[in-house]
Amino acid sequence: MLLKLSPQDEAQRRLQSDALQIWNDLAQSRWQLIEQTHISLPMPFLVVLVFWLVILFMSFSLFVHSNVTVTTMFVLCALSASTAIFLLLEMGSPSEGFMRVSGDPLVRAYLILGK
Repeated sequence: MLLKLSPQDEAQRRLQSDALQIWNDLAQSRWQLIEQTHISLPMPFLVVLVFWLVILFMSFSLFVHSNVTVTTMFVLCALSASTAIFLLLEMGSPSEGFMRVSGDPLVRAYLILGK
């Protein structure tokens, strides 16, 4: 539709050119987003991170007598670390998973531009 416009003067030609440039930038951003949805954390990084956390928690437990308070704190720390890893993995795929970026604003904008 932008190409069908017939600008009457230089200012309108410049505005049409700017609009086409913005449209191209949006299209490139869209394709980058689509391609990046499949990129997640590298598996070696994830393995090293989990291994490091296991060693860290094991070293903490070496010097502590086991009681309810210590066990509760270890469980809470393990839940916190596993939640952080889960969130890192979820942020690697913004268009799918537990937390998603909504596509509704783009659909509404497309409907408005289509009229």
